[in-house]
Amino acid sequence: MAEEVQIDKQVFHDRLGQFVSAWKADKRSGDALFSGVGSIVILLGKAEENAVFQKNNAMHFWLLGYEFPATLMIFTTETLYIVTTVKKAKHLEPLKGGKIPLEILVRGKDTEQNSKHWEKCLDVIKTAGKKVGTIAKDTSTGPFVDDWRKAFADISKDIEEVDISVALSAAALSAKDENELVNINNDRYPSSKAKCLQRSIRNASKACTLLMTDYFVEEMSEVLDAEKDVTHKVLADRIDKKIDDADFFKKLPSDFSVNQLDWVYGPVIQSGGKYDLKLSAMSDDSNLHAGTIIAGLGLRYKSYSSILARTYLVDPNKSQESNYKLLLSIHETVIKEAQEGVAVKDLYNKALGIIRTKKPDMEKHFLKNVGGGIGIETRDSTLILNGKNTRTLKDGMTLCITTGFSDISNPDPQDKTSKTYSLLISDTVRIRRDAPTVVFTNAAPSDLESTSFFFKDDIEEEQKEPKAKAKKDPKVGAVASTNITKTKLRAERNTQADEGAEARRRQHQKELAQKKQAEGLERYSEAIGDQNGVAQKKFKRFESYKRDNQLPSRVKDLVIVVDQKAATVVLPIMGRPVPFHINTIKNASKSDEGEFTYLRINFLSPGQGVGRKDDQPFEDPNAHFVRSLTFRSKDAQRMQDISEQITDLRKNMVRREQEKKELEDVVEQDKLTEIRNRKPARLENVFVRPAMDGKRIPGEVEIHQNGLRYRDHRGNNIDVLFSNVKHLFFQPCTHELIVIIHVHLKNPIMIGKKKAKDVQFYREATDMQFDETGNRKRKHRMHDEEEFEQEQEERRRRAALDKEFKVFAEKVSAAGTDENVSVDIPFRELGFGGVPNRSSVLMQPTTDCLVQLTEPPFTVITLDDIEIAHLERVQFGLKNFDMVFVFKDFHRTPAHVNTIPVESLEGVKDWLDSVNIPYSEGPLNLNWGTIMKTVIADPHQFFADGGWSFLAAESDNEDASEEEEESAFEMSESELAVSDESSEDESDFDDDASADASADASLDEESAGEDWDELEKKAKKKDRDSGLNDEEEDSGRKKKR
Repeated sequence: MAEEVQIDKQVFHDRLGQFVSAWKADKRSGDALFSGVGSIVILLGKAEENAVFQKNNAMHFWLLGYEFPATLMIFTTETLYIVTTVKKAKHLEPLKGGKIPLEILVRGKDTEQNSKHWEKCLDVIKTAGKKVGTIAKDTSTGPFVDDWRKAFADISKDIEEVDISVALSAAALSAKDENELVNINNDRYPSSKAKCLQRSIRNASKACTLLMTDYFVEEMSEVLDAEKDVTHKVLADRIDKKIDDADFFKKLPSDFSVNQLDWVYGPVIQSGGKYDLKLSAMSDDSNLHAGTIIAGLGLRYKSYSSILARTYLVDPNKSQESNYKLLLSIHETVIKEAQEGVAVKDLYNKALGIIRTKKPDMEKHFLKNVGGGIGIETRDSTLILNGKNTRTLKDGMTLCITTGFSDISNPDPQDKTSKTYSLLISDTVRIRRDAPTVVFTNAAPSDLESTSFFFKDDIEEEQKEPKAKAKKDPKVGAVASTNITKTKLRAERNTQADEGAEARRRQHQKELAQKKQAEGLERYSEAIGDQNGVAQKKFKRFESYKRDNQLPSRVKDLVIVVDQKAATVVLPIMGRPVPFHINTIKNASKSDEGEFTYLRINFLSPGQGVGRKDDQPFEDPNAHFVRSLTFRSKDAQRMQDISEQITDLRKNMVRREQEKKELEDVVEQDKLTEIRNRKPARLENVFVRPAMDGKRIPGEVEIHQNGLRYRDHRGNNIDVLFSNVKHLFFQPCTHELIVIIHVHLKNPIMIGKKKAKDVQFYREATDMQFDETGNRKRKHRMHDEEEFEQEQEERRRRAALDKEFKVFAEKVSAAGTDENVSVDIPFRELGFGGVPNRSSVLMQPTTDCLVQLTEPPFTVITLDDIEIAHLERVQFGLKNFDMVFVFKDFHRTPAHVNTIPVESLEGVKDWLDSVNIPYSEGPLNLNWGTIMKTVIADPHQFFADGGWSFLAAESDNEDASEEEEESAFEMSESELAVSDESSEDESDFDDDASADASADASLDEESAGEDWDELEKKAKKKDRDSGLNDEEEDSGRKKKR
């Protein structure tokens, strides 16, 4: 035995006392459990290479925490006698002095002395009574065991041996105390040894679940996905070696030690129609088969065991799924019914009752028991959960619940080896008093969805589905609907106005404005707001040092010290070093006067009259402040260095605060839950914006259980959780160079070193094979027919690309249904040009947003966030106008879309009205910073004074002024008659002159006129621009072919 062995004395005596107390209580109640034995003999022989835990060595671990080979224990109700060797006796000596006396008999090389020890033990047994408790199935071997059995044979005729296994299980081993289980509050066993054993069973269970879910499932998926030939034994060996990998178990508690792990069962991998559901099963040399796969493993941590088994179904049929659901319901029922006071046989009969009710034909395939007791022993033979065991469950018992069906016939086998299959589920649980059963291994999912793998391509399933009948295009027919126009004049086709619709729009806008005003008054019913429209800054305390010994050592020299680490400038004042945090310093300047150099340090103080950026609150503005300090020195270079250090430190601090403020709204997402039981839906060969590390590298997007994962070819990942998705867009490549899936987030995330609120996955729609620049090789096509085929191929390719991205976007939406993720597609026909940032782009409305997804920086404006919209620079003669969106969150800066063509004005108004956004218009650009400052200062007063009605009033005043200006040019009928007469009298043209003029005019018309061919070309061009001639051109092309 190693010298570092330390036995916990308090645990030893507490458990010994507990055991003896149960023994005495049984004697008083009629000897039902201990059968009236006067003494109990626990014999342990030599150490075995492959340790098998039975009742004898289990009692050693339970009492001592270690196994003592070649040791005899004799229990009586008064004393414990231990016969062992000299070295072991040294570790047992400190245990003396407890409530129950301990007597140690040391064996050595002296034969006579050893015989005396045997004689004393035999006397103790005879004195205690005529019955002695022994372990019937004891398989101990060795010289020590042989000597004892030879000595015991002398009194065996007078003493009756009684199997004490059940009593040992009930009184000692089966019901675990708090020290053996998982409770953290362990006042009963405060010693270090007890604390070390607190989480033994839970740690063993965690190790089992980690190996099963994070290693075996991954290895199995990779083998099946790649269709590799890997045997069960090879796969089991990989799992076997994994328990030595300390890095793999870093996810477990910090006090977890891989050195305490050991195998008690398996690992056992079975598939391909050959299954053995016993604990003695072994992995064979057959290859892993993509069908029904049973994986089981059991680990021991600090002498306490846990077993876990799962069945994984690859492409299961309906019959297999139905049988697995039945097994799962039985398993869950057994765990639920396993409560304190329940008879063991009732658990098994409950399981049989479910089978007889739902599927009686499955009873013959059901296992003969539903598990057994587990702890120090891998399987407690006295606590087998079958239909005959009359023992009752008690608080603290730990069980391995195992349910299964063996050798089931498969009515629809995938191949020859799938004609028969078995199902098995095992979990380690703990019985609790007046509380649900605790499942230690529940981290390994057993539901059908988690244990079913589907490796067949989704494309095959789509091909099996009947194709939907194509809907007839209303644009195609005897008469194309687009050829029917409301007017014969081309110039009026795009400018027709429905006066009735305009009136309805005005009335609707009036109602929206009134509703918005009422909502504002209701929302801000009390006078609340920010003083002066600016959130009040809070006084901040800055602490440079907590203790004097943290000051730099150079301060002893009474010199100016710039401490970069503490962001502090230490100044010598009146013979003492005084620290000033850099945030209290405004600036530092150096000046030279004669042979001296002056360093002036200015501090922040109230009443300086500085800009609002430097304005900050003070705890007591009426206190006395030091405005500045000036130091003089002959060392000009040092003064220069100090000035630069202070300036640089100040800049770094300002930059750090700005970065911190910028990242305030960045959230750390939860961990992405990957799909492990099947291939995740994947979109390959896509690019991401913003690009990681600023480099454009292709990658793939995968849909997992709770989000998306983008992985590039370098192994970099971007995870987007569905819970953080605010909007999901799909933009086809029609009239665009790329096809897009765009994700707008609720909270920004970090991509590389930058934060991003928009993540976009795209693929270019152009095909390099048809590059007209000659950058790549292409097939030369010469005639119009080939060019037409090329255009057709381009259309087909774009349509296929749109379909692929749209299907993937719909899958994303389906996966994120619980988080209300839905796909939105921009309406290009409602789009209008504008400048939301730097460049002119096409702004496109969607169902819930106004977006621009083509060029970064992207624009996504949620319609529900908009309070009102205002159209600026709307006046006669201007070709463009601007649009401003004011948000319901008044602290948010209004969004601008500038330089919108005036031709889109009516369309923009119609769209705003259709989505119930009140709008107003005006001739000038407004100062929205000042307006929003006024609104924020007192929202209640703002709405009390009319709210946003001042914008509409401005628009009405402008209309009225235009009418007044027009009326100023009106003339009376008398003035008009006088002007006509004067024009006739004052005419200087005679008939000849007028004739000459008409001749000149006719010459000008002839010189500037156009022939019919040119006029026809212009007419066709205008029809083509308006989309009226598409059908004619298509029909013409078909005729040419």
